Amino acid sequence: MKKLISLHSLSIVSALALGLSGCAHEPAPHSIISQPSTARPALAVEDPEPTGGIYQTRPGYGYRPIFEDRRARQVGDTIIVTLNESTTASKKSSADASRATSSALTISPITGLPTLGLANASLTGTNTTKFAGAGDAAATNTFTGTITVTVIEVLSNGNMVVSGEKQIAVNQGTEFIRLAGIVNPANILSGNTVSSTQIADAKLEYKANGFVNDAQEMGWMQRAFLKVSPF
Repeated sequence: MKKLISLHSLSIVSALALGLSGCAHEPAPHSIISQPSTARPALAVEDPEPTGGIYQTRPGYGYRPIFEDRRARQVGDTIIVTLNESTTASKKSSADASRATSSALTISPITGLPTLGLANASLTGTNTTKFAGAGDAAATNTFTGTITVTVIEVLSNGNMVVSGEKQIAVNQGTEFIRLAGIVNPANILSGNTVSSTQIADAKLEYKANGFVNDAQEMGWMQRAFLKVSPF
């Protein structure tokens, strides 16, 4: 019996240890970017048979002129993106409405009828309705830095679909910077850099996990009460 109890206790301790180890390795936060963050270039084929020419292209490596800036143009190439995001938005609205009504009723004496109790009676009513509302909202966001992304697809018009991720582990938390979008090769500057403001269909996010980020989130039970609470 003691052996069974000790085995049972050992299984409980093992389960707790596995649970704690699972909590130590938190998964990456959910991302709004669904495409892959990188792509590998096509596999190079064997070198062709020599033809006697001085300059020969190697299939699988693509055309790379000697005297030019090495700017990205093929799947697997990388581009340095300078993050220069700054947005400011404000909204203000107000409304004012009013309504007033009044009515009056007077009963004159009628001869020949027992209306002495209603003689010269009067009825007056007044109704007033007012409404006033105002709203004001403002938001300011700034995101600066750099991130290197990879060309994962080259479109038929020459534009490149890029995507990339950067992970930074600081103490007990990890920061995730992700970017995806479409880059026009004409916007790539010397040094193989492009500004984030020139990326079409851009999706840029900054998220983190760890106990600091968990402390800023509302508990699941409190969120459930907020959804069902009528107040």
